[in-house]
Amino acid sequence: MQKLRILLAFIQDLYQQRALLWSLTKKDLRQRYLGSVLGILWAFIQPTISVLIFWFVFQVGFKSMPVAGFPFVLWLCCGMFPWFFFTDAWGSATNAIIANSFLVKKVVFRVSLLPIIQIMSALVVNLFFVGVLFLMFGIYGYPPSIYNVQVFYYLGAMICLVFGLSLMTSSLMVFLKDVGQFVSMFIQFGFWATPIFWNLEMIPQWLRWIFKINPVYYIVEGYRASFIYHRWFWELGFVNLSFWIETGAIMLLGAYLFKKLRPHFADVL
Repeated sequence: MQKLRILLAFIQDLYQQRALLWSLTKKDLRQRYLGSVLGILWAFIQPTISVLIFWFVFQVGFKSMPVAGFPFVLWLCCGMFPWFFFTDAWGSATNAIIANSFLVKKVVFRVSLLPIIQIMSALVVNLFFVGVLFLMFGIYGYPPSIYNVQVFYYLGAMICLVFGLSLMTSSLMVFLKDVGQFVSMFIQFGFWATPIFWNLEMIPQWLRWIFKINPVYYIVEGYRASFIYHRWFWELGFVNLSFWIETGAIMLLGAYLFKKLRPHFADVL
């Protein structure tokens, strides 16, 4: 019950500070690419080049077979785009407190804003790629569908997951620098443990539940359900329950851990 109260207090605080949060998010986006000629455009250029490479290799080179009647590149991008968001948001949010140690020492500053600022910065970039996804499907002759609106539900679900994870890892990072390496290793392993390049149908039936409890699987499958399979989120069955139980537990634990460690940040930094 105490953890729930702490989490609700976090959410209320974020809502009250929403104007400051948006202002700091815009500032963060500018500072990330400060000094480069193309500036913030690099945030969109790098993932776009990655997608073009995947398209050329798998669609032109290997001539990959369609999945569920859709070109492989569309199926792949429905998995890649949410993964870009997950890795960018979690990786940068993990380092948020360390990178802004001068703000932590200011008593009046809400340190809990630091991880969410990084998440919001990643969200801005991801929204661009959601638009690209609509464009790609349109180019291939698939018009928008009512099912597509679900992508914003899955974006919200991803924000909840990353927020909980970043509260834990960013606060632990202050005391244990190895956490950053652990997150990088976990992301690398998670990429191949999530059916982004490969189809879950390749795995024996009795083993699939292991991959389905991966919360990022829920998001990837949700994107594909929205754009390819045309299924509503409640049709995903127990995966819905599994995701929200895991995400809820992560958010509760993250808020509790951050609250307990917050008073010691300034001393360590």
